[in-house]
Amino acid sequence: MITELFDLSGKVALITGGTHGIGMAIAKTLGAAGAKIVVNDISDEKLASCKIEYKEAGLDVYTLKFDVTSEEEVDTGITEIEKNVGPVDILVNNAGIIKRIPILEMAVSDYKQVIDIDLVAPLIIAKRVAPGMIKRRSGKIINMCSMMSVYGRNSVSAYASAKGGLKLLTANMTCEWAKYNVQINGIGPGYIATAQTAPIREGNHPFNDLVMTRTPAGRWGEPEDVGNAALFLASKASDFVNGHVLYVDGGILANFGYVKGENDL
Repeated sequence: MITELFDLSGKVALITGGTHGIGMAIAKTLGAAGAKIVVNDISDEKLASCKIEYKEAGLDVYTLKFDVTSEEEVDTGITEIEKNVGPVDILVNNAGIIKRIPILEMAVSDYKQVIDIDLVAPLIIAKRVAPGMIKRRSGKIINMCSMMSVYGRNSVSAYASAKGGLKLLTANMTCEWAKYNVQINGIGPGYIATAQTAPIREGNHPFNDLVMTRTPAGRWGEPEDVGNAALFLASKASDFVNGHVLYVDGGILANFGYVKGENDL
């Protein structure tokens, strides 16, 4: 049956940084499909508050604190998950940061921090869970890429560098692990309506105008839009999809020159 393609019952899904925003939307969607949800963060407050929100959604969640950039903490955390929940079947490398600083003003330490969290951390975690997936000949790895995996923008050099690298890391993981029935793909969210983007979606903010006029779909994306894409990539439905970045962007990359009204016939 078609519904069985998207049934994640019994699967253990680790969503890094899944305490809020897009990560939480992905976790809720995978949980609704039957997966056992595990989320991490470095904030005790976020880990505590997210449990309440997951409970309200009817989901149990296993939370733990570890730094995704630390090989030692990642190893300890994954070992705890394997012991208390089960081996990781689905990894969503979602944890990330962005620093909007012009290149000439950005300290090298800031650049390195973004690279460490957004690019090196997914490698660290994937290296820790991949051997088990390879042994079981089954696994899904989803790397949270970005539209800036393929184009640049003013003041986000570190983020774009990391996400561009993550796109190619996804491809290289595929080249090495696909033969073991491990599917590695990415998601490139477009402009998504989250708490973080709320200030620029209000009133006549120029960036809101840019998104609304340049996106062919004519709207901001919802976190659930990204969650639905993650469900596809985490399910049996994507068993022959590998090394791909699925852009959930309302078409903005397909036609960045689109202006609502001008191009409509």
